Amino acid sequence: MSNVNDVGERATTRIRWIARIWGTVLVAFTLLIITGYAWNWVTTGTADPNAVEDYPPIENLPPVFLALSVLGLGMAWRWERAGAGMAIIFALATLPVLLVHWPITHDFPRYLVAPYGTWMLIALPGILFLISWRRSQERVIPQQSA
Repeated sequence: MSNVNDVGERATTRIRWIARIWGTVLVAFTLLIITGYAWNWVTTGTADPNAVEDYPPIENLPPVFLALSVLGLGMAWRWERAGAGMAIIFALATLPVLLVHWPITHDFPRYLVAPYGTWMLIALPGILFLISWRRSQERVIPQQSA
């Protein structure tokens, strides 16, 4: 007969590994994008030759915040609480910028995929890391004094 504590530990381990795999895919994809921009900048002299000139500077914030959020997901492998906190804080900092600059009601079906879908894809593993950290802290049994 399985112990209830064992079931809780297995659930925590599963949540942690789902967050780790999801975060690793996002980190790899982000590194692929950054490598592509860097390679293009080295070979052609511009990071993005198709970039539009004179666009509002606020459009730079979501990619930077989301890249920092992905960095937090990478940190969460070693330091779950700090990495998850960083991922969630930068994801939450991105949300007001998205809501002000790209209102969700403007072009409803399209905006659910990008940028809001991308935002959720990056925020959810941070939340899972925080849940797994919290569950593992609850499992620590205080030592009883003799």
